[in-house]
Amino acid sequence: MVLVTGGTGLVGAHLLLHLIQNGENVRAIYRSQNNIQKTKSVFELYKKGDLFEQINWLEADILDVPSLEIAFIGIEYVYHCAALISFDPKDEDALRKTNIEGTANMVNFSLAKDVKKFCFVSSIAALGDLQPHETYITEETDWNPEKPHSDYAISKYGAEMEVWRGVQEDLDVIIINPGVILAPIATTSIFEHGSNELYTKVANGLSFYTLGNTGFVTINDVVRIAFELMKSNIKNERFTLIADNIVFRDILNTIAEVLKAKKPTIHATPLFMNFLWIANGIFSTLFFRKRSLTKATAKASYSKNLYSNEKIKTALGTVFLDVNQYINEASKL
Repeated sequence: MVLVTGGTGLVGAHLLLHLIQNGENVRAIYRSQNNIQKTKSVFELYKKGDLFEQINWLEADILDVPSLEIAFIGIEYVYHCAALISFDPKDEDALRKTNIEGTANMVNFSLAKDVKKFCFVSSIAALGDLQPHETYITEETDWNPEKPHSDYAISKYGAEMEVWRGVQEDLDVIIINPGVILAPIATTSIFEHGSNELYTKVANGLSFYTLGNTGFVTINDVVRIAFELMKSNIKNERFTLIADNIVFRDILNTIAEVLKAKKPTIHATPLFMNFLWIANGIFSTLFFRKRSLTKATAKASYSKNLYSNEKIKTALGTVFLDVNQYINEASKL
């Protein structure tokens, strides 16, 4: 049997659908009964509602050891998708607890229960920092602890360290590092946060764009590649999953065209973005609001990191879906 954590999230829900479509016997853990409806909505979106009943749901939490004892009964393979995603400095403790301690618990149980293979869904945020002579960030790029990183990035890097500890104790693992994950636009009514915020902001008339770039990948490719890696003989490796490096202005324009919304027209320079995150911090403090822009997200908006996907293409012969074409076609769901 396969165990999936984070099955009520964007990646986990799509992974559950992919696993069941491929004949896997699946158990998924959840913390709140209400969240299960999100996963059911994903199945219904793809007109696969009948397959939803095949999921073996179990109430458990990656931070609750007794519940995991039950969840791991009969488990041979694990996909660990559960994570807290936040770039608000106020969430530092929660990020470290959920992402690092939670992953440590999953690794420990996988070792104790003789799990055959463990897949950890990480992030390109946990990849290394470019040296002056380097152009592309790869799986081998060194992490520089002296450079500034978001609390989220640090927590995912720390989680990876727990997974590599598992390798040293004889656990077979796969780590995937997806870029910004794009799902069908219709999923914004199910999942409000994460990359779906791009759709919402453009639909609401986003005025600003930046000329930074990052790696983007479709949800279809993420779950498909994770499954293929787990079925392969490949083990104890990490893989960057990005279809392409795309400038934020260009991806926002594509989304605007599909939504028939106004394209962002004002270039937000690095100086302006830095002003905005400071102003947003002051506003959120005065009015007790959650921050919508932080130093980390502001910097990311104008950073020009390029990521290489050559390793996964070589390992599996992967051909990624075209992101712009996907946004157009997936909008019809």
